[in-house]
Amino acid sequence: MPAARLDLNDMQGFRGQLLRAGDPGYEDARRIHNGLIDKRPALIARCAGTHDVVAAIDFARANGLEIAVRGGGHNVAGRAVCEGGLMIDLSLMKMMTVDPRARIARAQPGLTWGEFNQVSQAHGLASTGGVVSSTGIAGLTLGGGLGWLMGKHGLAVDHLLAAEVVTATGDVVRADDHENADLLWGLRGGGGNFGVVTSFEYRLHPVGPAVVSGLVAHPVDDAVGVLRFGREFAESAPDDLSVQCALLFAPDGSSVPIAAIALCHCGPLEQAERDVRAVKAFDSPIIDAIGPQTYENSNTMMDAGFPKGALNYWKSSFLRVLSDAAIETLAGRFAECPSTMSAIVLERFHGAAARVPVTATAFPYREEGWNLLILAQWRDPGDTERNIAWARETHEAMARFMAPRRYVNYLSDDQPPDSLAEVYGANYERLRELKRKYDPQNLFHLNQNIRPYA
Repeated sequence: MPAARLDLNDMQGFRGQLLRAGDPGYEDARRIHNGLIDKRPALIARCAGTHDVVAAIDFARANGLEIAVRGGGHNVAGRAVCEGGLMIDLSLMKMMTVDPRARIARAQPGLTWGEFNQVSQAHGLASTGGVVSSTGIAGLTLGGGLGWLMGKHGLAVDHLLAAEVVTATGDVVRADDHENADLLWGLRGGGGNFGVVTSFEYRLHPVGPAVVSGLVAHPVDDAVGVLRFGREFAESAPDDLSVQCALLFAPDGSSVPIAAIALCHCGPLEQAERDVRAVKAFDSPIIDAIGPQTYENSNTMMDAGFPKGALNYWKSSFLRVLSDAAIETLAGRFAECPSTMSAIVLERFHGAAARVPVTATAFPYREEGWNLLILAQWRDPGDTERNIAWARETHEAMARFMAPRRYVNYLSDDQPPDSLAEVYGANYERLRELKRKYDPQNLFHLNQNIRPYA
């Protein structure tokens, strides 16, 4: 329906902001983190609370509008915004409370992980969250939630205790272990398929305030040796220590290609310094930025590599084994990288995150291995074709090493329709049953969509 014909009087009682093209703030509100996405909703409903979300869903359903739901707007596939439909924007909903005795946080979906960490760390507490502070808590949690604490405490979904959800019918329901427990299971990794989450409850753990974190970097000519060492170091790491290996360009703006090992140790400082000694002593790093710092700051060390508005295209997969052949392939492909903003990242998956039964949550990947992210990022739209081609060709070159799993939060917007069966494995049919129960008409389909029917 054309925006001019929408009768906004039908949204009586809406307390937030309603924006149409030409309104002040519309252009900024429709822009999300990935600059490759350029869509224009007919209406943006910037919600102030749960009541507004209900009103927006009812309005969209009555007017036949496609719905997109925005939290932090970080998702690379750009499903937070739609063309010609209704964008339900939750970014104004930022209330958060912490019960330090019970170690529980209640947080609204507009929060970023930087904001979440600021509040929880005031009490010396934390929950596994994103490694880029501007990432929204909602999308990352609903898709699984990898982060620096996952070896010690598990994924973000493993901390999700309860949620308030507005369903496709506009009903407000609570999902916890006692009420709508099946829905809570689906929210723990099933994405935004079952409704709009307007409040999250997280389990918190004592963390910091000081941890040992940072990165070491070596010349890219030594990439194969660095990644081999990084593999051995990470695969013998204790739960307190989370490790990433990466091929990227120096973060100081020099555009020098480097091979890096980044880490965060959330255990006692003396033990942390012993546990990271080997990575600091390996060869002769050209950068050594590993040392004590606050946990809050540790979650900002990747921020410069993910600027808002840059054009992004990602490919991702899991590797059960990081073989020498896989390492050599990655080093060769990075040498062909056309943009100094791009990177290849390997996130070690281990510890508590890998000890949860596969069917305990919707998130299915519960074995030790590596999450591979091929991150193509650039500024000039004229460079789009060759950067996308590099990511795709690198992904194809790595196909023989891949396990049949994908991290849903890293999926691009060109996945084949049946790819989620591979993503969710043994949990896929149960997720489809939940979709048929909570959203049989597939009202919420601008996500990594679990279709209720074939």
